[in-house]
Amino acid sequence: MSTTIDLVLALKQELKRARMTYADLARALGMAESSVKRMLAKGDMPLSRIDAICRALKLDFAELAQRVADAQPLLRELTHAQEKAVVVDKKLLLVAINVLSQWTLEQITGAYRISEAECIACLAQLDRIGIIELRPLNRYRLKLAKTFNWRPNGPVMEFFRENVVLDYYSGGFDGPGEGLLLVHGSISRTLAPSFVERLQRVAQDFAQQHQADQKLAAADREGYTLLLGMRNWEFALFAQLRR
Repeated sequence: MSTTIDLVLALKQELKRARMTYADLARALGMAESSVKRMLAKGDMPLSRIDAICRALKLDFAELAQRVADAQPLLRELTHAQEKAVVVDKKLLLVAINVLSQWTLEQITGAYRISEAECIACLAQLDRIGIIELRPLNRYRLKLAKTFNWRPNGPVMEFFRENVVLDYYSGGFDGPGEGLLLVHGSISRTLAPSFVERLQRVAQDFAQQHQADQKLAAADREGYTLLLGMRNWEFALFAQLRR
């Protein structure tokens, strides 16, 4: 929920946008200009006063609250507890992965054997966890940043290591737009982090393209999973042969 302070800060921005001075607002509210300045500086007022200022600005209170919600910082990573809550139920995890791709409720229930009631319950749970903000008509706002990543050693990645990795690599990687590269080499320790940064940029480019292509029709898009990794590693079978 938005705090009163958040709402007051948003009101100040709206006053600037409307080019309304404190004197203008004071006249509209029937108050002294000094009282208006003190009220906004303190940032503490009843919702009835906020509603009166909205009327003076010809701004709907719901619209103001929505702007406050949209301005909240997006999460780049969930907490361990949040991730653990996601993997508790496979249908909840399925819906979570799909909302990351910004699928609608209709698309999820149309593609998977999950009822509308079950999907709505999952969306409500993801709202409580903090991944989305559930809105009327079962629409939602994703509260995760474009640079969002699952925790490297968190519950979700642990689940994928145990249940998904082998399934992922069992494919041929020979379809349209698919590929698998395995590169091994010894490089400077000081240069290794720069390659990780490049991989992160590729992941970000992929995420940004995903966002940009949401305007396309569903028939013109295809689901892909990009899995990038780099680590100081030696195959255990080879390590056993070391002197």
